Amino acid sequence: MDDLRYLLVENESAIEAHRSRPEIRADDFDNREWKHARPTRINRYWSGEEAPESRHAEARLIWSDAALSVRFECNQREPLVVSATPQAVKKTIGLWDRDVCEIFVAPYASEPEKYLEFEAAPTGEWIDLAIHWRAEGRETDWNFHSGMEASARVSHNHVTIAMRIPWEAFGHKPQAGERWRANLFRCVGRDPTRGYLAWRPTHTPQPSFHVPQAFGWMDFK
Repeated sequence: MDDLRYLLVENESAIEAHRSRPEIRADDFDNREWKHARPTRINRYWSGEEAPESRHAEARLIWSDAALSVRFECNQREPLVVSATPQAVKKTIGLWDRDVCEIFVAPYASEPEKYLEFEAAPTGEWIDLAIHWRAEGRETDWNFHSGMEASARVSHNHVTIAMRIPWEAFGHKPQAGERWRANLFRCVGRDPTRGYLAWRPTHTPQPSFHVPQAFGWMDFK
C-alpha cells in the first residue's frame, strides 16, 4: 500500500480505540480486527504545517482484555534512517534520533502531565519511558518497564510499525466509554529536512512532542 490517500476519519480531537475480543500479537499486521479500527491521520508537522504526502502516516488502535495495540502505516519515499546494528532485546535509548513512530498516553485524564511514552522503529527496536512533565523540567523514568512488544514490516515505499502494550504498564485497564489523553507522532528523514509529524501539533518554537496540553482524547469504544 504505497499511498494513504483513501478514506480516513478526520478527527482533530479524538482517536477511537476499537474493542477486540480476540487477542492480537504485535506482528499480526493483517489481522481482520484492524479493518474495524478507525484510522487517524498523521499528516502535519509539530508546527501545524502540512507535511508532504510522501511522509504521511495513519494509526489504528485496538484494545482487548490484555493490552492496547497500535498499528502505524507510513508512506516511505526516502531512505530509512535506522541503526546499522539494531537490537530488540532491550529498550534502545536515543531511538528518537532515527525513524520512529510514537504514542504518548496519559491513563488518568485529570493528570495529563503524567504520561507514558512508547516508540518503535522500522527495525523492530523499541523504547518505553514514564514521564512527569513539570514547568521547571521533565522527569523521566528510564527504568520503566512496560512489557511492550514491537514489530515492523518494510516494503516498497511503505513501512508498518506495531506495538502491543499490556494494561499492567498503565496501572489499570479501561472500561468501555472511558477516555484517556494521548498523542501520536512520527519522526522521519535526516537533518536538515528531518520531519517531526504529530497528530495533534504542539506548536512549540522548536520540534517537541512533550506538550501534554496538546494531547487529544483516546476513546475506548
